[in-house]
Amino acid sequence: MPLDILAIAAHRDDVELTCGGTLAKAIDQGYRAGILDLTQGEMGTRGTAELRAQEALTAAGILGVHERVNAELPDARLCNSDDARRVVITYLRQFRPRVVILPYPVGRHPDHRIASELARDACFLSGLAKYDAPGEPHRPFKILYALAYREDPVTPTFVVDISDQFARKMEAIRCYASQFDGATTAGEIFPTGQDLYGLIETQSAHYGSLIRCRYGEPYYTPETVEVSDVVQLRVQSM
Repeated sequence: MPLDILAIAAHRDDVELTCGGTLAKAIDQGYRAGILDLTQGEMGTRGTAELRAQEALTAAGILGVHERVNAELPDARLCNSDDARRVVITYLRQFRPRVVILPYPVGRHPDHRIASELARDACFLSGLAKYDAPGEPHRPFKILYALAYREDPVTPTFVVDISDQFARKMEAIRCYASQFDGATTAGEIFPTGQDLYGLIETQSAHYGSLIRCRYGEPYYTPETVEVSDVVQLRVQSM
């Protein structure tokens, strides 16, 4: 069955950190959600690819995602090549998502930046009838860029209220004990003196406060967001 929403990221655990609450909320709302991890994380300093695979499977069960697959592209050597695009397109045509969540295209980890560019290009090319890749053409309707942990001054286009899903998000993140237990930094997350789990709660609370809720996850879209009913706009101004 097609997915309503697919999160694509470079490494196992990236999705849990940046948009795990949003996926859990979509599932609670009755949507079908999935995760495509582009690499196995074999170059990570902590843990092993085999251990991270087990952790990812457990985390997927906690979030409730309907599909989780790994493209097995090379970790720390990810590139936006024709071969890599063909791999991603194969999954896009298989899952046929309406919405795709990608990493923000600027990041200190090269794999995160390249994953965003690679997946964005694959989303477009997947819709070309003559593009040589398995499956029927399909182009996602919407691409969202996850903004969590950005240090550059990017204002979110919107924030998703994940207050009811935050405990599940944290439980899924804690599955990656090989990566996070005792850590104070990970991926795009810079250290502040807090342990990583406390830092995630602080960041999520900050974005939640922007929309007057307990916890939130921020997103950016380059296109303008449509509002159909200005009377029902949320987030109090004064």
